[in-house]
Amino acid sequence: MTSTSTPPGLARFNTLEEHAARTALHEACASTAWAKRLLAARPYATPEELYAASDAAMAELTVTDLEEAMAGHPPIGRPKAGDPTSAREQRGMSGASDALKAEMLELNLAYQERFGHVFLICATGRTGEQMRDAVRERIGNPPEREREIVRTELGKINRIRLARLVEED
Repeated sequence: MTSTSTPPGLARFNTLEEHAARTALHEACASTAWAKRLLAARPYATPEELYAASDAAMAELTVTDLEEAMAGHPPIGRPKAGDPTSAREQRGMSGASDALKAEMLELNLAYQERFGHVFLICATGRTGEQMRDAVRERIGNPPEREREIVRTELGKINRIRLARLVEED
């Protein structure tokens, strides 16, 4: 049986005062342009509508907008202190060996030097080794290709974070 009612978390998001809704979106993604587009399209009838709006907004972000979004993400292996979201998303690194953590730090620095921003990957459900392998693979990409991979990874992260927002009771 399919319910036609809006999930409680989504209903709450739809009715939040604009500043509170912007704050909730900013916790999902640091891009002002992305949040502005999602706010403008409220209310959403279904979570899928919200996710589709997120994907469309992500596709339209400029290079500057993407840089703003990436600035909200800590390096892999170094989640923001006191931030349960980054700690949860990077759980795959929490049990990593000291050698793997040191290698990730080195790879993060090399990546950041090459591209001018943190290595960004949808870390949810990935092991430390998988994240290390991904940065090793992606560090050789041309900047334009890497920017589009980052856009895709940000879109995945945003969907996961929006799902948490709309599934709250």
